[in-house]
Amino acid sequence: MKTRFALLTLIAALLFTACGGGATTSAPDQPTAVPASGEKITLRLWSHQNTAFIQANEAIIAKFEAQYPNIDVVYENFEYGLFIETLQTSMVAGTEADVIEIFGSWACSYARGGRLMEVPADVMTYDQAKALYYQAPLDGYYCDGKLYGFPQEFNLENGGALVNPALFEAHGVAYPPQWKTFDDLVADAKKIAEFDGDTMTRAGFHYTNWDGLPFAVLAGILQQGGSYLAEDGKHFNLDTPEARNIVQLLVDMAQTDKVVDPVLFNGDANPPTDGFFAGNIGISFVGSWAAGVGRINYPDQKFDYVTIPPYFGAENRFAADSGWGKVVSVNTKYPKEAWLLAQFMAAEQANALSWNSTTSTIPAQKTLVENPTILDTVPWIQPTFDLLPHGQYLGDLTDRDRFFYEIVYPQVLDAVQGNISVDEAVKLIHTDANAMVDEK
Repeated sequence: MKTRFALLTLIAALLFTACGGGATTSAPDQPTAVPASGEKITLRLWSHQNTAFIQANEAIIAKFEAQYPNIDVVYENFEYGLFIETLQTSMVAGTEADVIEIFGSWACSYARGGRLMEVPADVMTYDQAKALYYQAPLDGYYCDGKLYGFPQEFNLENGGALVNPALFEAHGVAYPPQWKTFDDLVADAKKIAEFDGDTMTRAGFHYTNWDGLPFAVLAGILQQGGSYLAEDGKHFNLDTPEARNIVQLLVDMAQTDKVVDPVLFNGDANPPTDGFFAGNIGISFVGSWAAGVGRINYPDQKFDYVTIPPYFGAENRFAADSGWGKVVSVNTKYPKEAWLLAQFMAAEQANALSWNSTTSTIPAQKTLVENPTILDTVPWIQPTFDLLPHGQYLGDLTDRDRFFYEIVYPQVLDAVQGNISVDEAVKLIHTDANAMVDEK
């Protein structure tokens, strides 16, 4: 869970600028519209309950209401499980809020169900959005050629790891890490791993977790120039040499290199964040959010967050979820004002910077990564910045959580633990994933 840091005091609002190379398309100016008739109106905003997210939203809402006194914003938030349930029931009934903070990987399912409003062209076009946002977070909100919202977070679980300097030094391993290739990481991890007889007492490199294995498989396929989706964009293409190569690599690290014991270290046993801060892991493959957890919960523990080399080749290509952002309900009575609020919160750069700083999240906006101010509060995300241009949106996985946690993770873990062969794991994943698609 991502955790909170102090809210930045911002001196001045920044205007939108284009961020792409070559010919650029400027993003729209900051919102200036007001309710046309001057009447007092009320907009409802929903989000899940997260202390830092609530603080960030409340601060931006206060600015919005001060700038647009004719609009009152009623902000409601829900415990995460209840939030999902409330969205599912209210969207059907048409009782949802005007503006909703939604996880980007959910957006297209609601949009295709006719529950979300397309972003009006005079608010922002997709070309303007591409100039403003990184592709991976943006494309969760881009469905069937239409833009349905604004991302605020680059949700990154790839390409980085927590590292324990004391364990590097204790085992005579160079620090900071000097990894030029993935083989270099494995070589260091082998030195850091510790055993009591045949029992691993400390993992050199823990990657065998709920998110780590699925994200590693997808990244490994992309880095070899393959695709995990079939040509129709819905079925899966996983019975391939590229899939076998990455699963074999994951197996070899456990069975041959012995950098991790996948029975004692997995998603449930010694998980990558808790196990790391308990001192049981030297290198832990996990998203950068885990560094924020560590700085809050373990302020006296010395650790760093670093990037890891690609599994294959030189380009660190990876697939990413689309993170949290703002969408507008198709049922809103005030579409112009609802988009004004959504744009104010998620597209105006000063407010987006405030939101990312408070929530300790990686910005979805390109220029915010270039703004050193964010590193005053979330310095651990800096190693991720070079990765961001190489990310692509996961795509339509039919049921993302089922694909990750019921299909990919258990089969790859079985292979890594030595219970099934690489070929069996790949074939099972391919068959089960496509069966999931055909059930829908």
